[in-house]
Amino acid sequence: MKYSNTSESLKDNRDFQKVYQYGKSAANRTLVLYMYPRAEKMRQLEQGEGEKVPRMPYSWKTAGYTKNRVGISVSKKVGNSVVRHHLCRLVRESYRLNEDKFDRGLDLVVIVRPGARELPFSDIDRALLHVSRKLGVLQKTEGAEKKNTIGESR
Repeated sequence: MKYSNTSESLKDNRDFQKVYQYGKSAANRTLVLYMYPRAEKMRQLEQGEGEKVPRMPYSWKTAGYTKNRVGISVSKKVGNSVVRHHLCRLVRESYRLNEDKFDRGLDLVVIVRPGARELPFSDIDRALLHVSRKLGVLQKTEGAEKKNTIGESR
């Protein structure tokens, strides 16, 4: 499934495992977000840094530097398949609406916790932005700084 021009879906188990093993994580009551900066690793592999230079995975080449890859995981502990799929759709939509705020070249895995089952979309949206801010994967925008200033004319 394709999100848009700037992101793709994370599908392979080994890609999920790489994000879990080598990535950074942040959590709140609703979500856990794992982030692996794939673009930085791609640059290192292309430049031949390090003692052994492994081959770059094909899945990285197709995603490139400008795309994020997002995977969503919802455990069976959260609920039945209808509930899990509903939560997956809510997280996917939240990411889609805020996609322009994220840095590029990242592999992201979102794990939905059981507490999210009862929450509306607005809370899940806030939770995703919260854990993203904690990890520092949101772009620094000049517009956000201008909104907070008082007395400026538009």
